[in-house]
Amino acid sequence: MSRYRVLFVCTGNTCRSPMAEGALRALLDGQKIDFIEVLSAGTHAVPSCPPTLHAIEACKTWHGDISKHRSRRISCELLEECDLIFCMTASHFHEVVSLCPEVRDRAYMLKKYPEGGDDGEGVADPIGGSLDQYNTTFLEIGEEIGRMLPDIIAKARKKME
Repeated sequence: MSRYRVLFVCTGNTCRSPMAEGALRALLDGQKIDFIEVLSAGTHAVPSCPPTLHAIEACKTWHGDISKHRSRRISCELLEECDLIFCMTASHFHEVVSLCPEVRDRAYMLKKYPEGGDDGEGVADPIGGSLDQYNTTFLEIGEEIGRMLPDIIAKARKKME
């Protein structure tokens, strides 16, 4: 039985999407949920780059560890393997759907879920910012993930039945 796969997408896959991955993974670990796989990728990622030091530090807020994360670029194959795809901005959403139109019904803007479309508010990129900016971004992402968590778990359980 395959696991339920959740993918977070940003630009370089070194800040926002790895922080989102770390936040969701920490919440799932806290609830002892192991049937959901959490991934992240970037629309313009340079493969194999580590997360920024500030992203690693911000994730520690929820005892998340993304230090071993390495960036990867989105591909249609990766997108097709995922059950839910969360994009940080409208431009990420457009790139995901352009690259792989068949995932449109599984792709959402993070702050707009569960509604579809691209007219919602995005998550600002903290790249180059202070640790305080990263912490603010992490908490913004974490708040959204906390809001969505019951629905993600319910969808995953339904697929596992």
